[in-house]
Amino acid sequence: MNECNSNETPSETGKVAIVTGANSGIGYEVVIGLVKQNFEIVMACRNLHKAEKAKAKILKLYPHAKLNLMSIDTSSINQVKAFVTQFLQQYKTLNLLINNAGIMMSPYKITEDGFENQFATNYLGHFALSGMLLPILKSTYGARIVTLSSLSYKWAEIQFDDFHAQRKYSKTKAYGQSKRACLMFAFELQRRLLAAGYDIASLAAHPGLCKTNLDQYFPALIKPLGNLFLQPAAKGALPVLYAALHNSLKGGEFIGPDGFQQMRGKPIIIDADEYSNNKDVAKRLWNESEKMTGVYYLTDSYD
Repeated sequence: MNECNSNETPSETGKVAIVTGANSGIGYEVVIGLVKQNFEIVMACRNLHKAEKAKAKILKLYPHAKLNLMSIDTSSINQVKAFVTQFLQQYKTLNLLINNAGIMMSPYKITEDGFENQFATNYLGHFALSGMLLPILKSTYGARIVTLSSLSYKWAEIQFDDFHAQRKYSKTKAYGQSKRACLMFAFELQRRLLAAGYDIASLAAHPGLCKTNLDQYFPALIKPLGNLFLQPAAKGALPVLYAALHNSLKGGEFIGPDGFQQMRGKPIIIDADEYSNNKDVAKRLWNESEKMTGVYYLTDSYD
C-alpha cells in the first residue's frame, strides 16, 4: 500500500462536477467537500423531493454553493439517457463524475431493462452514464471519473452465467457482484482511456464501513450495532474526495481508509485482489456490459 501525501488541493472555482446519489450518505458528504473547493455541482438524484431538502440544508451551511438538481435513476438506462440529454443542454464542460448512487442488499427485483436491481443501480447505470458523458469529459482538460466500490466486493465474483440471479438470489452476493463490477470497471476504464490517448483519469474508491441509509434493508437486530462500529458518512467520503481532487493521482488508483481491514481511517492508495486485476475478466465484463446497456465506447483503439 502507498500512503498518499497530504498536499492541500487547490480551489476548483469554475469547475463542474456530477455526483449521483447526492442527497444522502456518502454522496451528500462528497457534495459538501466539493462545495468547499468551489465546484459547481449537479446533484443527480432519483428522489428530487429528498434532493431539494438536501440542497436547502447545504445552502444553509454554505450560501455560496452552486448546486443544480437533476433527476436520474441509475437502474433505468432510459432515465440515464434522459439525464445526459438534460445535462448536455445546460453544460459545455464536465471536470468530475462521481459514480456514487447505490442500493445495498435489497429484496429481489428485476428492472424495466431486465436487470437485477443492485447490478443495474450500482454498476450498469454508471457504466452507461460514463460512456454517454465521455465526449464532454474528453473535451474538458484533466477530467476525472471516480467510481465507488465497497469492501463488499470480496463477497462475490462476476457471475457471467447468471448476472441477474435468475436461478438463485442472494442479496449479499448480488451486492458484492455489483461492487466488484464497479471496481473492475474503474480499472478497465483507465486502461482503455490510456490506450485511446484521452486526458481523463479513472479511479476507484471505497468508504470503509459507514453509517448511511444503505442499511435500510438490514435486519432490525443488526441496525443498532451500526452506531457502535460504523464511522460517520463524512469520514467515509474522504477517500472519494481524495480520489476526486488529489493532484498526485494519475488514474488507475484504488483509494480507501488506512485503518484495520480498511474499515476506517485516512485515505490511502490500497491494493485490490488478484481477481479484480484480471484483465481478461474485466474485458469480458466490459463487452457484456456494452451488450446489456447498448452503450458502446472505447473499443476502436483497445485490444
